[in-house]
Amino acid sequence: MNNSTTVQLPTDKQPTTRMAARPADTNAAGDIFGGWIMSQVDIAGSIAAYRRAKGRVVTVAVNEFQFHKPVFVGDLISCYAEVTKVGRTSLTVNVEVYAERHRSGGDDETIKVTEATLTFVAVSDDRQPREVPPA
Repeated sequence: MNNSTTVQLPTDKQPTTRMAARPADTNAAGDIFGGWIMSQVDIAGSIAAYRRAKGRVVTVAVNEFQFHKPVFVGDLISCYAEVTKVGRTSLTVNVEVYAERHRSGGDDETIKVTEATLTFVAVSDDRQPREVPPA
């Protein structure tokens, strides 16, 4: 893992989701479970894909997933999702995850903790692939 570097949240876009990490989301070591973060990424990615596909989508692949830093109880997690590629029925979405943490002593920091690329497929009501409509 890299050394902690405070960054700014993206100012040119709004977060797709925000969630506070809770004690129930921890692993045996007391850090936030990676699967919880993966779930948050999938939710944020699906929201972006749903909006662009104008309807139901399903996750078909996690193309890349990188954990840069641990997430701790009390961190405010912001997921920024952006559709980067649209095929006939599929959409590729990049998701960046930032943690805002408030440390004792008053030193707050914001760090990028995770980034991922996922592929979604637009589906019809009968769960069959459908074409993504033009933008």
